[in-house]
Amino acid sequence: MSEELTHFDGDGAARMVAVTHKPETERQATARARVRMAPTTLERILAGTMGKGDVLQVARLAAIGATKATATAIPLCHPIRIVGVDVALEVISDGSGIEVRVTVCAIDRTGPEMEAMHGAAVGALTIYDMCKAIDRGMTIADVALLEKSGGKSGHFVGSPTAVGR
Repeated sequence: MSEELTHFDGDGAARMVAVTHKPETERQATARARVRMAPTTLERILAGTMGKGDVLQVARLAAIGATKATATAIPLCHPIRIVGVDVALEVISDGSGIEVRVTVCAIDRTGPEMEAMHGAAVGALTIYDMCKAIDRGMTIADVALLEKSGGKSGHFVGSPTAVGR
């Protein structure tokens, strides 16, 4: 990993890094975010009895939409050619909430790490939004890049703490 902060020019001004010299390659990234909640909130989500509709399907659509809007939300992020998005929504292994896991596939000069993390975070925020009327104590945490492949830096797998459930 380079320690050079390439998003700043010689005078310290922010800039969008040019990636024209990089080859277009197939790239993939997986990220997650976790929403912890009261047991009764989780039960209602899983039973489909939340008054606003199917929480998990709305969160899935929000996560997909967010991956496509990443370059608009994050100022120095390049728009990339996304060719696939998969969203998995699962109960966290200790039963404390829902994990939103997003995998983004792209063919471009830079990777989809930010798209995957943005999608996971927005999916988690959507769960919060749809359930806040009954559980304002929910928390969103553990937004992390779990794995990425492709490009010059090669394959990356997050630490066991980050990847573990």
